[in-house]
Amino acid sequence: MASAMTQQHRGRAILQLAAVLLLASPAAMLAAAGACESATFPAGKSYTTCSDLPTLGATLHWTYDAADSSLSLAFTAKPAATGGWVAWGINPTGDGMKGAQTLIAFKQTGAYVVNTYNLTGYGPLGAASTPIAYEATELAADDGDNGTVRLYGKLQLPKGMVTVNHIWQVGSAVASNAPAKHAFGQENLDAKGSLSLTGADAPEAAPAPVAGAPLSGESGDMETQVAASPAPSGGKPSPSPSAAAYASSPVLVVLLALAGFLAIV
Repeated sequence: MASAMTQQHRGRAILQLAAVLLLASPAAMLAAAGACESATFPAGKSYTTCSDLPTLGATLHWTYDAADSSLSLAFTAKPAATGGWVAWGINPTGDGMKGAQTLIAFKQTGAYVVNTYNLTGYGPLGAASTPIAYEATELAADDGDNGTVRLYGKLQLPKGMVTVNHIWQVGSAVASNAPAKHAFGQENLDAKGSLSLTGADAPEAAPAPVAGAPLSGESGDMETQVAASPAPSGGKPSPSPSAAAYASSPVLVVLLALAGFLAIV
């Protein structure tokens, strides 16, 4: 009798565990998938690939068109304070701030603008754009969820440029209609990496600095300085039904195993 009751209690416990796994799995899968895969955008804006960047709570969505070497992107981050700014850019000659071809979104007279800046040195930024190495179109920005700012743009890249060094940053203030200096915490200093535009899991080596290019780790007083060891970030495709089904297969395996165990006991 005692043995039978023990088996009944064991069976109930296993069934309860199976139910918890089954009910909790969608949330767990969503958490594991990352914030970028649950993001939404205004009508007419969609992207094939996204990545949760390793610092500053930032995400990057993009579509890379290999046929014409164009990159459509949406960068999302929360400014360091209300009224601050967010920035993303590509560095074709190094892996830090100096030399980066950057897009910065901030408000001028109450409305968002996206300026382009060629970060050639460590001086303050101005209120007006400076020319960058890539043709930049479709520049815009708007408010996202939870205080984030979404920066949009399209860059015309050189043919065959599928792996890039990129940087990102957030600031707390805009002074005289220009982005003011950001903080220099570890998250700010680590806000850079190597990105595969094709979304490959194992990106190729990032471009080596050209002769005379700035070295990684330079220091200075630039408003958008970034300097530290790289924090690689690969891309991941947006979720599909088949991918979700594949991700849930471990739960199904557990349930099948439990069912087999119950049949034995």
